[in-house]
Amino acid sequence: MTAESGESSATNRIRMGRPGAAGAGRNRFGLTGTSQAFDPRVVAIRPDLADIAVAGTHFAPHYAAPMMRSGVLPAAALRATPSIDADLTSELLFGEGFALLDLTGGWAWGYCLADHYVGYLAADALGAPIAPTHRVTAIEAILHGAPDAASGGPAVLPRGALVMGVPEGEWLATSHGYLPLAALAEVGTPDTDPAGVAEQMIDAPYLWGGRTRTGIDCSGLVQLAWGAAGVQLPRDSDLQFAALGADKDVDPASLARGDLVFFPGHVGIMADERNIIHASRRWMAVKVEPLADVIARSAAKDHDPPVSGYKRLR
Repeated sequence: MTAESGESSATNRIRMGRPGAAGAGRNRFGLTGTSQAFDPRVVAIRPDLADIAVAGTHFAPHYAAPMMRSGVLPAAALRATPSIDADLTSELLFGEGFALLDLTGGWAWGYCLADHYVGYLAADALGAPIAPTHRVTAIEAILHGAPDAASGGPAVLPRGALVMGVPEGEWLATSHGYLPLAALAEVGTPDTDPAGVAEQMIDAPYLWGGRTRTGIDCSGLVQLAWGAAGVQLPRDSDLQFAALGADKDVDPASLARGDLVFFPGHVGIMADERNIIHASRRWMAVKVEPLADVIARSAAKDHDPPVSGYKRLR
């Protein structure tokens, strides 16, 4: 998943105040030099408002200090604009942190804390921040109303969701209900096989912006797999490739399980030295297929070179 970058205009003065504020009473301070180019996917700037963290380098009429929130839905849609008809750009999973910069008309604008991805969420998707104690490691985990497998429950949490609770026997008691400890791992306990996480998603439908078994895209799959192993990658494939420098390059003749292969606008994770797991737009699902076949299709699209690079994270 990729997107284009943007650029802000230069100015010498900045006004700072609350979102939507008007009139006198704002603090003023200078911006040295010109405002820098920025990528709107990961730098929170709108025509009327920006994250105060960028006040020294980017111009906006007003700046806001973020308020920390956490996701309270299994997977909340992050959208490009404040509309249910807007493009899905990513998802905020249950318990993940969100930096809230503006709340207007039932929409929250800010960025996901894990990868700094900017967008709009429905306001009711956010709640008070939590200090997670566990993360979901099963493909899905049912949130039960009682510590009883027969109790049923109010929600199904996806892999990667974060929860805060206290163990009670074979269950984790949370403020939302009970989760089986067998479906969880303590925060800070990484998975040792990122490719195995990706394999859990095989046959999941392709969804641009998705991050769960219900629907996932190529970069979301890689982000989920390596995030479970304790390596937080950016959201989109081009951002991931840029974040993994030359020190992560690997010889394509010696690819191994877990290695990443980047194509123009696409990425996958190796299942072994010959086969790649990826969320494929051709198949509209997560599939395992020979890497050679994927390279051939990329070359047929006149991508030169057909592979952008090969990376090993460990």
